[in-house]
Amino acid sequence: MKKASVIMIIGPLFLLGLFSFPLWNIVLGAPQYPEPLGMNIHIDGIRDMNEFDLQNIDGLNHYIGMRKLPKPEEMWEFSTFPLVIGGMITLGILIGLLGFFGKVSYKWFIGWFIIMSILGVLGMYDFNAWMVDYGTNLDPNAIMKLMNPDGTPMSYKPPLFGHAKMLNFDVTSLPSIGAWMMFVGMMLTVIAFFIGWKNGKSTRVKETTKFATS
Repeated sequence: MKKASVIMIIGPLFLLGLFSFPLWNIVLGAPQYPEPLGMNIHIDGIRDMNEFDLQNIDGLNHYIGMRKLPKPEEMWEFSTFPLVIGGMITLGILIGLLGFFGKVSYKWFIGWFIIMSILGVLGMYDFNAWMVDYGTNLDPNAIMKLMNPDGTPMSYKPPLFGHAKMLNFDVTSLPSIGAWMMFVGMMLTVIAFFIGWKNGKSTRVKETTKFATS
């Protein structure tokens, strides 16, 4: 159980990467831009991939009626997400320590993973909802008003995951370093659970055998 608990302590520590590295990355490439434009989505705000990228993206979006990219203080998520991640790191370490000293069972490890998975799904849902609003709620007085073949206004929502063609831009949206560090950390807690379960099973078998032979 001690080995499983140590792994459980290490797993949540990988989430600290979210405070330094971007969670998500969106890149816009077009023939008129030798260097693609990009934005890094952090848990506390949106930042340039390269200098002036956000400024250039806002300039392009102005023509089609999209709002400027939000500042950290303009979205509650950017102040809430760091607190949630910090809380989950603390909770995971605490569960690991309690497991190390035999105060909780390995089942708590998978409990932490389930809670973190639910929070991750909710975060992705919120992120996608923001992109839908950002790409479809356009200024009716925009300089350019482009329509789909059926006459409906064109949507400029970036893809949540993968690649999409938007006008003459190739838009790619993928997890970044922070997301992969979070994934590794969460998988370590699953490994900790299975090690704890295996050790518990071996202990029960030994106790049963000892009882049967006594």
